[in-house]
Amino acid sequence: MGHVTDPGNSKQIATLRTSEGDIRINLFPDHAPKTVGNFVGLATGTQDYSQPNASGGDSGPFYDGSVFHRVINGFMIQGGDPTGTGRGGPGYQFADEFHPELQFDRPYLLAMANAGPGTNGSQFFITVGPTPHLN
Repeated sequence: MGHVTDPGNSKQIATLRTSEGDIRINLFPDHAPKTVGNFVGLATGTQDYSQPNASGGDSGPFYDGSVFHRVINGFMIQGGDPTGTGRGGPGYQFADEFHPELQFDRPYLLAMANAGPGTNGSQFFITVGPTPHLN
């Protein structure tokens, strides 16, 4: 993970540093404060977690060194699992956040990957096309 900037209260920008180049992501703390706080906290190492991070440690940036462990052509890329298996996470879960202005109506949108309602942790995905079935 690169860095997170805060150009204002309504939007933050995170930069993911990957072997294929940087990915800049707009975050919306006004629309999903718990989710953005968790993502930024794990990225920067300010959010507590109980499972080993991608470097094998128990503190510091959680995502550094992790990979996109799931790639589905035409749909999305998924990351945020420090084990790289799709089964890892931070050792806690939190509730979903929805906002009517945030819709899967275009490519390159970030959202939490989960196993059902209230199972968000550290895993996330980025769409590569419109995915209205996720709304």
